[in-house]
Amino acid sequence: MNFLYHLGLWTYRLIARLMSPFYAKAALFTKGHNGLIDKIKQQIVCDKPIVWFHCASLGEFEQGRPIMEAYRLKHPGHKIVLTFFSPSGYEVKKGSPAADWIFYLPLDTKRNARRFLDVVQPAKAIFVKYEFWYNFLIALKRRNIPTYVVAATFRPSQPFFRWYGGFFRKMLRTFTLLFVQNQASSVLLEQIDFTNAVAAGDTRFDRVWMQAHSFCSLPIVDAFCRTSEHHLCVAGSTWPQDEALLLQALYDLPSLKIILVPHEVDLLHITQIVKLFSPFRPVRYSQVSAAEALLNESRVLIVDTIGLLSSIYRFGVTAYVGGGFDAGIHNILEAAVYGVPVLFGPNHQKFNEAVDLIRLGGACTICTKQEIITHLSRWMSDEDARIEAGQVCREYVNNHLGATQTIIDLI
Repeated sequence: MNFLYHLGLWTYRLIARLMSPFYAKAALFTKGHNGLIDKIKQQIVCDKPIVWFHCASLGEFEQGRPIMEAYRLKHPGHKIVLTFFSPSGYEVKKGSPAADWIFYLPLDTKRNARRFLDVVQPAKAIFVKYEFWYNFLIALKRRNIPTYVVAATFRPSQPFFRWYGGFFRKMLRTFTLLFVQNQASSVLLEQIDFTNAVAAGDTRFDRVWMQAHSFCSLPIVDAFCRTSEHHLCVAGSTWPQDEALLLQALYDLPSLKIILVPHEVDLLHITQIVKLFSPFRPVRYSQVSAAEALLNESRVLIVDTIGLLSSIYRFGVTAYVGGGFDAGIHNILEAAVYGVPVLFGPNHQKFNEAVDLIRLGGACTICTKQEIITHLSRWMSDEDARIEAGQVCREYVNNHLGATQTIIDLI
């Protein structure tokens, strides 16, 4: 298994290099790893304790961010190094004030792990959710550096719980504490003799609550929402199949308006969306001002800018969260915190909050055009039902706060 793991790493790097002339993310990944350890060595000159946080991408960053911020408050004299595996995480957050230094994670080889730890010399290491890198974890363990995973979830289908999972269980043994999101994960770990799991909860609840209580002025969005008496749905992190369903809803529901915030905002995708929604006079956020008449005429505002979605959800009467026809839904809590009922696609079973909110009546899953129209129509025509569903969402978030403090108290 060790051989296959390292073979997979080198194969991944080779594929990234071969694809870099054709795909922007592959090019960014390859460029970002060129001379990476030397870049880190040049930048980190510090005589204060350093804590290392690692996130795969943006979603994990948002889960880890409350812990980073709370750690800064508790240890103002310490420094934070933040690493990302994905270009979509690093390239967006490389200038973030959340950490003192932000880098790509070097490829997980024994040599890179040794050199990275020699340079950074972290007092603690914190991995967010699903990031398990064998050589880094083994090196941390050998150096007796306290190491934690936070906001993790475990399922019986994962290799940790399989007969062939010895290699993967070895990684779990490197952690000082495993902070898991729910009691079910803790029970699973106990079944394979891990007694160092803490069911702390999900830090995303703390993060979305903090975002909802932080003011963000969005005059263009506000102007779009005030142009008529339409029912406004905020559609966030959408993919093409989500967008096709939303288009059909606009045709069938004349009083519906949509703020569309696609997951990918590259020029090609934005151009395709503008063409797709052309019957409804779409306007692009980056190309309009709050005073323009176009906002009065359009039923679709396309937000082609990164970083605004969590604040835009507050303008919606309902929300649609994308990804449910792809790898999995994106963060529905960003909408739920505002007391907004939520719709999403069928691929949601791995997300506890989605399953819970469907059961409680705050969210609905949809697979077809008719289903999205049915649910939106019900919430558009029955205000009491919509308000009740929204209240379920708000209370659900409020009832799950506190994971950050639990974690900070123990690390």
